[in-house]
Amino acid sequence: QIIHDAGRGAPLAKVVFRDPYKYKLREEIFIANEGVHTGQFIYAGKKAALSVGNVLPLGSVPEGTIISNVEERPGDRGAIARASGNYVIVIGHNPDENKTRVRLPSGAKKVISSDARGVIGVIAGGGRVDKPLLKAGRAFHKYRLKRNSWPKTRGVAMNPVDHPHGGGNHQHIGKASTISRGAVSGQKAGLIAARRTGLLRGSQKTQD
Repeated sequence: QIIHDAGRGAPLAKVVFRDPYKYKLREEIFIANEGVHTGQFIYAGKKAALSVGNVLPLGSVPEGTIISNVEERPGDRGAIARASGNYVIVIGHNPDENKTRVRLPSGAKKVISSDARGVIGVIAGGGRVDKPLLKAGRAFHKYRLKRNSWPKTRGVAMNPVDHPHGGGNHQHIGKASTISRGAVSGQKAGLIAARRTGLLRGSQKTQD
């Protein structure tokens, strides 16, 4: 069964397993992958088939496979690539050290234990952020279920009593926006302990 989670962009899937110790059924909740449907059989383990929705350890997955909801440490129940449309690509295996190299959604590469598990396929709900919200009402309903982080009032639009950037006869910060690491807590607004400011110039490459 596929269900909606209010505070999350991706749908969830309710999966029923047979309990390994008692004669009963156990209901587990997974983050649904693209292509998973109601009534589908989902298999977990080393010998599970390489099909969308199945759970396999990284060591049993061939190179180039797209997986998601990957464990950082074996048994932590999934920590990497859990947002809508996200996935991890298996780059290579090192059987001697029992390690697997993967490419994260950010483009960075990471070495994880080959015993860590992942779900085959891409998390459902991809492309969600491509559509603009267009109006304040949609932003209101989006953040109402998440956390109290909307709307955000700019510091320069405040009074000097409310924010270090407030006040002045027109909206301007009036001082350097970078602030030192050792500043007292009330001063820390703007670019805190910035190593550099301004636009990043040139192309950026991810190192192998």
